[in-house]
Amino acid sequence: MTDLTKLTLAEARAKLAAKEITSVELTEAHLSAAKASDKLNAYVTLTPDVALEMAAASDARLAIGEAGPLEGVPLGVKDLFCTDGVRTTACSNILDDFTPTYESTVTANLWNDGAVMLGKLNNDEFAMGSSNETSRFGPCVNPWKASDSDANLVPGGSSGGSSAAVAAHLALGATATDTGGSIRQPASFTGTVGMKPTYGRCSRWGTVAFASSLDQAGPITRTVRDAAIMLGSMAGHDDKDTTSVDIEVPDYEAALTGDIRGLKIGIPKEYRVEGMSDEIEKLWTQGIDWLKSAGAEIVDVSLPHTKYALPAYYIVAPAEASSNLARYDGVRYGLRVPGQDITDMYEKTRAEGFGDEVRRRVLIGTYVLSAGYYDAYYIKAQKIRTLIAQDFKQAYEKVDLLLTPTAPSPAFAIGEKVNDPLSMYLNDVFTVPVNLAGLPGISLPAGLSSNGLPLGLQLIGRTFDEETLLRAAGVLEEAAGFSAEPSKWWTEA
Repeated sequence: MTDLTKLTLAEARAKLAAKEITSVELTEAHLSAAKASDKLNAYVTLTPDVALEMAAASDARLAIGEAGPLEGVPLGVKDLFCTDGVRTTACSNILDDFTPTYESTVTANLWNDGAVMLGKLNNDEFAMGSSNETSRFGPCVNPWKASDSDANLVPGGSSGGSSAAVAAHLALGATATDTGGSIRQPASFTGTVGMKPTYGRCSRWGTVAFASSLDQAGPITRTVRDAAIMLGSMAGHDDKDTTSVDIEVPDYEAALTGDIRGLKIGIPKEYRVEGMSDEIEKLWTQGIDWLKSAGAEIVDVSLPHTKYALPAYYIVAPAEASSNLARYDGVRYGLRVPGQDITDMYEKTRAEGFGDEVRRRVLIGTYVLSAGYYDAYYIKAQKIRTLIAQDFKQAYEKVDLLLTPTAPSPAFAIGEKVNDPLSMYLNDVFTVPVNLAGLPGISLPAGLSSNGLPLGLQLIGRTFDEETLLRAAGVLEEAAGFSAEPSKWWTEA
């Protein structure tokens, strides 16, 4: 039998439906691949017993013709989604070995549609990071290596485990979350497809919160079609989440018509930032040519407040993080470090439980929310956020989509930027505005750098118009014809 881990999600679904393979066979193949990938540190908790039980149940449903949309498909889950009876830590010491007694809405939707859970995937602690180096379980490693170096590279963050697992064929797809680019940037670094839906499209209930007005769940997959299939199951209204929007979930896969004739694609001049490499600029130009050749009209647009997006984001996000993380006090669940009194216990627990990056963001957030600084920083950042959203709204009066690079560089070495927070934050320069405006965005692999590393292009759509976004992404994907894969160095003895 061919290597079942080489299948795309759509191909596996078709073979399962045709009874050419079983879910148990498919799941066992991915569990074996995951167990042989310790060097990547993508999984923090493998759940083989749960996976095989779910796979067997899927095979039973397939046998009697009662298959769901994702029946028998093995997926990985970012360790930010609560999973009933399976350890969920947000990759932080503060949650210790917390095991939820409930299921996040997004993962419940996937399991209801027949998907199989392989295990929990590595991420930056509380999703705070751009490189997956802040996890309590240690950094996840990118399956790709540069042609001119043997250094281990970051897989991007915070969803580094999700992107690495998909790129290394350790799962057919993976759940991820995007607060400032944490789906799209790791997808760009690993040669995968990362889809960030419109804010409110997927429920946030049962997902460990970072910044509540920015967080959004989405899929990381190997193809645009796979992303459309996964998003169709993940999305939907949820009464338990007040930010969940009650609108119909379209058939995203049906949107992949391959025809973008007449679509207007905007090219924002402000995304040509200082210091962007020539190869990123060249790839962007190539992407414009591909879309033009497919019949799209290219329109230059301006998003004048883009330059303020990064500083505004790094005020709003830490402020919300400071508020959300106040619940981790050592009293109700997770880590507890004894103290002389309750205040001492709070201080010791939070000092030992939170890593450096989380502490940094909590301190920044508490500062900008404090008396005397709230108006000067937080309110001003929220005003800028409104202006950024208005920029996009005005642009979409002229165009249907925007095309930009996903990240300003390919993947960098582990440890290269860990002591330079500002340099690390700049990785999100092209992705953050999308979150501030609540828009959908997708990153897809479009080429390789001079040293053989993946580079991504980003399409940005109107709110709740994921269909047009996916349609154009499918055309761009076909034009790019990206087929490169990392060598399996992590399986060598």
